[in-house]
Amino acid sequence: MDKALLLQLIGSAIAVGLLVGLSAWARLARPTPPLDVDGALALLAEEFPDHRVDSVWLAGDGAGLVARSASEALVLWRRGDGYVARSAPWADIVANGANEGRIRLPGIDGAPRLVLGHQPWPPAETAA
Repeated sequence: MDKALLLQLIGSAIAVGLLVGLSAWARLARPTPPLDVDGALALLAEEFPDHRVDSVWLAGDGAGLVARSASEALVLWRRGDGYVARSAPWADIVANGANEGRIRLPGIDGAPRLVLGHQPWPPAETAA
């Protein structure tokens, strides 16, 4: 084998190795801090700019939330290194109630069961 061909082969192997390493590193999710009330309101304002948020219920682990905007429920949950935003009718979300501290989100594809921690569900304002 010629020296030039060998050097080209080694250089190509190193370049491919670096590209594989870069692509593996780029796929790592960055840590997402848990939501707090201020962060949740900022995220809701970004995702749903035309909705006025009446109240917010944060998940106990800070990985999701349910917010009420008139007759609509705005739902956010962590997925990878970002958040997924969906909306659904408020009556559908409240009608399910809680099961072992978890609420089901019907009509929202891919939504997990949110654990609302110590917050009561369904909200007192809807019970009346």
